[in-house]
Amino acid sequence: MGTAQRPLQRVPGLRFQKLLGSGAGGFGALPNLYRYGFMAVWESEEAAQAFFEAHPLWQQYRQRTQEIWTAWLAPLKSHGLWDGVNPFDYPSENPLAADGPVMVLTRASIRWQKTPRFWRYVAPVSATIAEAPGVCAAIGLGELPVVRQATVSLWDSAQAMQEYAYRSPKHKEVIRLTRQEQWYGEELFARFRVLHTEGTWDGRNPTDTLAALPRLGS
Repeated sequence: MGTAQRPLQRVPGLRFQKLLGSGAGGFGALPNLYRYGFMAVWESEEAAQAFFEAHPLWQQYRQRTQEIWTAWLAPLKSHGLWDGVNPFDYPSENPLAADGPVMVLTRASIRWQKTPRFWRYVAPVSATIAEAPGVCAAIGLGELPVVRQATVSLWDSAQAMQEYAYRSPKHKEVIRLTRQEQWYGEELFARFRVLHTEGTWDGRNPTDTLAALPRLGS
């Protein structure tokens, strides 16, 4: 994590990337030193495959891990900024199937003076995502402890995600407080179509229970 930024900056076709730590218990403020995330936006599918198949940095990660789960995604909808840009704001050639699985990413830079309120309200609500109907997997990730946080969740359908987002009283209350009290200096929400997954997450592939996904490149 600490030494990877320089080699990542030289990877051909890598447009935007973040190395992310995870929270204890999935969504806690304290770090989980055994689980990490890598989010990357690529110029092409070929550039991504070349990195994952042969790049020395990724080969080191593979040698040092017990399991890796990878999701290949196409952006459907995104708004907001991440380091001053929206890395997912480009046309997708893979429109969402009516009943297809989706992955959701939310991230925010929390104002220092607002961190106590954020962790009081948002962390408990974020943890409920993992138990929501239609969720296949969910985790809290972050660039920096406490102040730069993200949540990634995999849903069996867009409908299940929307029902949680707009009908959960606790979630709606957090959204209201977020706007009213201006907790975030910067935030981004993105929704993706799941093209392909491989590997395991807690010993299984979360998409195995879903309808068959299209093959990569189809």
